[in-house]
Amino acid sequence: MNNAKQVRWGVIGLGWFGEVHADNLAEMPDIELTALCTRRPERLEEIAGRLGVQRKYTDYHDMLGDPEVDVVSITTHVCDHRQIAIDALRSGKHVLLEKPMAPTVADCDQIIKAAEDAGGFFMVGHICRFDPRVVLAKEAIEQGRIGQIISMHARRNLSKAIGRMVLDDISALMGDGIHDADLMLWFSQAKIASVYAQEVHPGQNKYPDAGWSIARLDNGAVAVVESVWHLPESTPYAIDARMEIIGTEGALYINCAEAGLTIHDAAGVKMPDTMYWPRPFGRYAGVLQEELRYFANCVRSGEAPGRITPSESRAAVAWMAAATESAQTGTVIAF
Repeated sequence: MNNAKQVRWGVIGLGWFGEVHADNLAEMPDIELTALCTRRPERLEEIAGRLGVQRKYTDYHDMLGDPEVDVVSITTHVCDHRQIAIDALRSGKHVLLEKPMAPTVADCDQIIKAAEDAGGFFMVGHICRFDPRVVLAKEAIEQGRIGQIISMHARRNLSKAIGRMVLDDISALMGDGIHDADLMLWFSQAKIASVYAQEVHPGQNKYPDAGWSIARLDNGAVAVVESVWHLPESTPYAIDARMEIIGTEGALYINCAEAGLTIHDAAGVKMPDTMYWPRPFGRYAGVLQEELRYFANCVRSGEAPGRITPSESRAAVAWMAAATESAQTGTVIAF
């Protein structure tokens, strides 16, 4: 890294979430949004022009060869994650890879091997681990306030309008269910013993719109993940995300659906995002910036990221990949 305090950051992939990454990074002190990369020249010019970024690439290899870039966010299609992440790690860059780490466990293993051999830091962007509501729940579990976890159920449901935009790229379970799979494994500190799942495909996109997966954990607990990207377009929720964790001595209820603000106007009732990347008074704030700031501070201090490890991210992929296999075959997948 350069000797200045600012961490110089590049973003590879400028789809919707890549743009959100870039927008947030551009507004964060001690971070310099240095470079952008996408295969689409018009999109590159659009985002770079709006954010005032001079270093522009249509080939990510060229960005990885740029000595002015310390860190890269990889926000591409999940099927492109493996090779880009491996190349980025081998180039010496610090790498923040958006979740899911990869579409398969085998791909994850190759990325993890590259990370173990790399000089830079590597972290998968599981944003929910930076949500203060989730972190407080984790602390309560570690304090023993609910005893031993015996049951967990989560739902993370979205409008069918979002489903139509995303479901040609990834399924609801792998795309969003993976958040709750990761959190459940984090909360319980258990491993998966077996997985059963069912998916439903009412839409016209490539991947199923909805899925439920039930896992038996090796500590005896049962964990259920529900992800349905088929809510009515008129749903008031930006995302209907909730989790219930029941223990032998108590229970926890995390409600990320109702974020404290409901707006009822002529267009109907909406509950906008107030936590993840809201933009009050024209500037971004929220949990995504906490994740980006955490990784930047790791790079700046030289302390490897510990909030989530590559093996933990791999475990969440393993669960959702097994759920996909189970839904397709109708069988229980044993680990």
